[in-house]
Amino acid sequence: MKKIYYLLALVVLAFTSCQKQPILPVGVNAPGSAYTKQLTITLASSDYKSLPNKVYPTTTLNFATIADAKLYIPTILNTKYPQLDDGSTASVSFALAAPAITLADSTNANTAYTLTNADYLLLPKNTFTDFSTAQILSWLPYKYPNPVNNQLAVLTYTYFESGATSNAGIPATDAFLYTNGAWQKIYRVSNAQYASVGRGVNNWFIATDVPSLVSYINTFLKADVVVMATAKTGDVKYVNYRYLTTNQKVIALTFDGSNWVNTATVATLAFGKSGGTWAPDNTVFYTMVQADFTIISTSTAGTAAARANIASFADFNTSASTDATYWSDADIQAGIAFLLKTKYGTTAVANQKFTITYAVYNFGVITNRTKTYQYDGTTFNFLQ
Repeated sequence: MKKIYYLLALVVLAFTSCQKQPILPVGVNAPGSAYTKQLTITLASSDYKSLPNKVYPTTTLNFATIADAKLYIPTILNTKYPQLDDGSTASVSFALAAPAITLADSTNANTAYTLTNADYLLLPKNTFTDFSTAQILSWLPYKYPNPVNNQLAVLTYTYFESGATSNAGIPATDAFLYTNGAWQKIYRVSNAQYASVGRGVNNWFIATDVPSLVSYINTFLKADVVVMATAKTGDVKYVNYRYLTTNQKVIALTFDGSNWVNTATVATLAFGKSGGTWAPDNTVFYTMVQADFTIISTSTAGTAAARANIASFADFNTSASTDATYWSDADIQAGIAFLLKTKYGTTAVANQKFTITYAVYNFGVITNRTKTYQYDGTTFNFLQ
């Protein structure tokens, strides 16, 4: 009997050891492991309606601002995917409403103003009859101590910026909008832009221009290299223009990734689940420029010759370890960590990630590479 019993045990053992593990569906984790997914979704009407009844997206089926999308989408994800564990990610596309703005007063007589010498002295400790952009933003609350939301001020003044203008300054007319509790400088259609669409005689638009205004201003913004250098999907740009002899107007346009439009657009944000809840992914993606290499050249990373080299050439030499200006991978890691501490040490938040693109020189060929770091509250730690 013993022999039969042992034989049966061996058969059972052999059978179980030869069984194949079940093939799990894509996105399903093995039993006992964290259940995570990498989602790519577009919000449906039912998703907006899943929010608490009193919030506006349940009826508009869109978000008025990117800030609101960051506020409400985690609630939708927590409701929609309660089974997912920390480490899950979601790329969420949603409807972004066209921004609307109604000025408190748009008459030219009440919004356009030319500063006098006495006006400059309203700013405490100022003794000059010119302003930088920072100074005029500080001056506005003294000139308009009780502004209302969407109040517009179109100001003509002497503009001076050290290193950008002559010591005497230059005449300037800029538009400022009081919104969300603060004054901000907004985009203003220039005389050259009016001229480009046949309105250069009076430098204002007329009634027949109204159907084409969005097209005109989209063209102006896309041709402005300063605007487009930082433009990203979902950005809102307030634009001031003059309408006939009597009015100053403001239109708000949203960048949809290709054009500046005033219709509802589709925007996309990334989210991650951590600590049991969803939150916007605040990863910073940054490409290094010459000034960044100059910053690294002041660190202790690499050799003195290597640091001197990147101060002149915006790339790391990885050609041969025998080169005096060679940067090892460990040296590059340390150099970029120093840069991150310098640039983001006062603004980074715990667990925030930074993906940095940088140039390397390798036997005559320059290519781009990336490194990702995570801030732990004190140190920028290299991840990959």
